[in-house]
Amino acid sequence: MKSITVEQLAARQGVPLIDVRERHEFAAGYVPGAVNLPMSELAERLDELPAEPFDVICQAGGRSARVVEALEARGHDATNVDGGTGEWIARGWAVETLDDSSIEARIA
Repeated sequence: MKSITVEQLAARQGVPLIDVRERHEFAAGYVPGAVNLPMSELAERLDELPAEPFDVICQAGGRSARVVEALEARGHDATNVDGGTGEWIARGWAVETLDDSSIEARIA
């Protein structure tokens, strides 16, 4: 399984970022540019995944690692973000949040 650090994620450009946390977790704060496809819904939403290589993030890296392993087995080019959103926040880097009125605009 391919993995990157949050530092490497911050330096990447043009690579889609999929956040597999649940909707309420995502709404509370996410890495800018991330699109929410909750792990609990992913099996029914595989057609929404990018065709090109993409990164997968969760809160600490555990859920995203399981998702990446499963997606790799299906032929997707996915990379896990070690440390996840929690590590991103611990570094003091900005996150975006959603209020109830805008949540559907950002959640895929």
